[in-house]
Amino acid sequence: MEKPKGIGCEIKELSHMIKRSIDEHIAQLEIEDITCVQAWIMGYVYQNESKGEIYQRDIEKVFHIRRSSVAETLRLMEKKELIIRESVSHDARLKKLILTPKARAIQEQIWGKIKEVEDQLVEGLSEGEMILFMELIHKIKRNIK
Repeated sequence: MEKPKGIGCEIKELSHMIKRSIDEHIAQLEIEDITCVQAWIMGYVYQNESKGEIYQRDIEKVFHIRRSSVAETLRLMEKKELIIRESVSHDARLKKLILTPKARAIQEQIWGKIKEVEDQLVEGLSEGEMILFMELIHKIKRNIK
């Protein structure tokens, strides 16, 4: 009998499958090479910029990504002309993230593709199963902190 995988392994496998699926869906748009993480960052900035300025540290916290990884991702996004990092007057160390017009033009398309994947993920799940799943995910996240 095969030894069952641990929960961490299952979650990591699922995460990779979701990322791969989103990347494949975004590739259908025939826009320049935009990764899943870049799409999520653009979506986050797009949805939250009206609430106040967004900084690199916000991306690190929201997506639980290391500073070096976020810095590299933002550098590539800046190179692709998807974001601008603009200094703020109240703290010279901070740079707020601003979506470029180019990023805004493709954001809705990307969000539509992400929504397709999200719909695929919950296909066949009841509302009760979704509630239980979210409760379990939140409990696991609290345990790991």
